[in-house]
Amino acid sequence: MTDRREFLATTAGATLGARAFSLDAPIPRAAPPPPLGVDEPVKIGVIGTGGMGTGHVEALVAIAKSGRANLQLVALSDVCRPRLEEAKAKAETIQGPGTVETHYADYRALIARKDLHGVLIATQEHWHAKMTEEAVAAGKAVYVEKPMTLRFPEALRLLKLVRANPQAQVNVGTQFVMNPSFAKVRQLIAAGAIGKPVWSQTSYCRNSKEGEWLYYALDPNWKPGENLDWKQWCGSLGEIPWNPEVYARWRRYRKYSTGIIGDLLVHQMTPLIMALDLGWPTRVVASGGHYVDKAMENHDQVNLNIEFESEHTMVVAGSTANEVGLETVIRGHKGNLYIGGRKVSLRPERLYADEVDEQTFDGEDLGDSQDLLRIHWVNAIRSKAPVASPVELGAKVMVAVDLATRSLWEGAAFGFDPQSMKVRKL
Repeated sequence: MTDRREFLATTAGATLGARAFSLDAPIPRAAPPPPLGVDEPVKIGVIGTGGMGTGHVEALVAIAKSGRANLQLVALSDVCRPRLEEAKAKAETIQGPGTVETHYADYRALIARKDLHGVLIATQEHWHAKMTEEAVAAGKAVYVEKPMTLRFPEALRLLKLVRANPQAQVNVGTQFVMNPSFAKVRQLIAAGAIGKPVWSQTSYCRNSKEGEWLYYALDPNWKPGENLDWKQWCGSLGEIPWNPEVYARWRRYRKYSTGIIGDLLVHQMTPLIMALDLGWPTRVVASGGHYVDKAMENHDQVNLNIEFESEHTMVVAGSTANEVGLETVIRGHKGNLYIGGRKVSLRPERLYADEVDEQTFDGEDLGDSQDLLRIHWVNAIRSKAPVASPVELGAKVMVAVDLATRSLWEGAAFGFDPQSMKVRKL
């Protein structure tokens, strides 16, 4: 077991990384990316080895072993040594012993590696913006898990960052953008197949008997001050007394997560916003409550109404207390698009039945969408191509997430001005 002296020595420099993320600091200029030879593997580091991060670790080494992308996992970082060591062991079971370097608590040591081409960030949400900015400044490509940030001001900061550094490759982990059905929807919308899209609906609903996110287990071997840097985990939100429930199940808590909205609904909203090319949300109102899971601070039922600058309204439902969701449908003046899995069905409005033909499109099965997004990101690093889920799209989604969250907690509608980039209560 690590004694306290070793713990303090290991994390002495890491506490600098816990200072507040400054929204007003000058936007940094990105360093040149490290060189990458034609046959050289893209070297990847992962920050955050909890459930999601370890899933990425296992997927990345499996992708490399299968030959679907030329990559190598070279480094990991986490504030929890047991999690870090478990992820390292899983990776090296496939990749080989001694191939993964670990950086306990100090993620900056990972980012500073001169040979590292890409950084995958799978931490809790209030660290996303700071770590992304530091990785970009160090010349690394970034894959940051969804939601892109915890709050919209941080998303606006990242938008300014990539606009100031157009060569920066920052991909948000919203994998449904890789679903071929949404590429077909985008093509049909652009061709005017359904006339003007006036409103759409989607949802992400699931159920559990005990409560959402309780499947993240509590480990009695977590020992703050010995093998877990709790102060570093708390970061810019301020240190609180050690709480394993918050550490493992932070999505249930208002301070650390937007709950259903940011963790689940972004998956459904992102590809729709991309396919419809809606521009920025301009008005959001949300309602919901704690109908079943009374112990969870975040809501277990939410309903969103989002208006966009392109004159379109999106209705979104989310629940962790009932699994029956809404069918994903885009309603146009002349026709409607029904989206399910890889399939897209175009059905005319009655008044336009002689003008719009009913059609069904069945997209190719390309495999797991999350793997597709990982592979696309790795290949984009090599080719310098645009990423599939860029920051500008992520920022638009974060307007919807942030305004809906404010609406739920404050009981009011909120507006956003795309010109001034300001939010106001309506």
